[in-house]
Amino acid sequence: MTSVRLPRPDGGTELHTLADPREWTKPSAPFTSRTAYAAAHVVPRTLAENVPGAPADIDWDRTLAYRHELWSYGLGVAEAMDTAQRGMGVDWTAAAELIRRSAAEAATVGGSIACGAGTDQLTLEAVPEGRAGLAAVIDAYREQMKVVADTGATTIVMASRALARVARHADDYAEVYATLLDEAESPVILHWLGDMFDPALAGYWGSSSVEEATETFLDVIRARPGRVDGVKVSLLDAEHEVGLRRALPGGVRLYTGDDFNYPELIVGEGTEEGEFSHALLGIFAAIYPAASAALQALDDGDPETAKQLLESTQALGRKIFEAPTYYYKTGIAFLSWLGGHQPGFSMAGGLHAGRSVPHLAEVFRLADAAGLLTSPDLAAARMRAFLTVQGVDQ
Repeated sequence: MTSVRLPRPDGGTELHTLADPREWTKPSAPFTSRTAYAAAHVVPRTLAENVPGAPADIDWDRTLAYRHELWSYGLGVAEAMDTAQRGMGVDWTAAAELIRRSAAEAATVGGSIACGAGTDQLTLEAVPEGRAGLAAVIDAYREQMKVVADTGATTIVMASRALARVARHADDYAEVYATLLDEAESPVILHWLGDMFDPALAGYWGSSSVEEATETFLDVIRARPGRVDGVKVSLLDAEHEVGLRRALPGGVRLYTGDDFNYPELIVGEGTEEGEFSHALLGIFAAIYPAASAALQALDDGDPETAKQLLESTQALGRKIFEAPTYYYKTGIAFLSWLGGHQPGFSMAGGLHAGRSVPHLAEVFRLADAAGLLTSPDLAAARMRAFLTVQGVDQ
């Protein structure tokens, strides 16, 4: 049996014996009951200057190999999203290259891919006020949406820090999104990212009231339902998501972005569209074997097993995404390193320092309990090395 001495919350340590590795089955055909994307992180080049404030230096081979791992389990990849540190160490230049490379790789295996288009090429302080600012936001979106469209990937229209800064009321949001939807080459996914993920997005859709913001959001969709493939909502509020899901026009999917409550939302209340959520989740990049098994169970008409599988990962998801939620990416990269998918535990912009040793020790425990440390000897060896460097005797 493989063991690691882990920190306890009281400041002591205890010997943790890892469970036997679980065997996860890959799907033999595409999923039919749900559309599911895992928002993937990026792997930095080990010997690069990936420090705060420095441009991201990406290990392309490892980053793309991780996407192939996700595709092999039947999941789509949501590329260049906040999980990939958009605006948090990865700038638009690097994101555009990531989109092009990932879309090309997806084509080689028939993998599903959707890519984020935003406005992060703009310097917030330089965006003018008023009408000129709104025009600058629209032009920035146009540039990025064209990059995504040219690859053949589905476009995810990401929430914009620049728009949140210059918009003065709900009509400004409605005008910008109406323009983008009218010009889009094919139906897009609209992304509503809550301020718990990015404080710069507070008051998005023109109001600090979620109810008022929701009405503006729905008005935009109802005006052009044929231009919207679906909406990704990341507010960590299951009750709100269910209500929004029921209010969407027919044919518009709800892609849950709720990394706390995803089991109940994905399994849902029935089998008809509108009774469940599809998925576009950062946590799926960490739990992809279990997520795949749950989706296979749903395809087999077994929602109870699907829910059990997803619930077995829920404590891990809530730990990884606990406040400050901004740093959830650290836990995803940590598990990637433990699983051998990257040579070192590092992140662009030095974000690997965003979580404490006790936090990451608990992530290790919970991942083991969920059967997600599929190479336990490797995971244990790396965990011991990490703890030794951090001053925890092994």
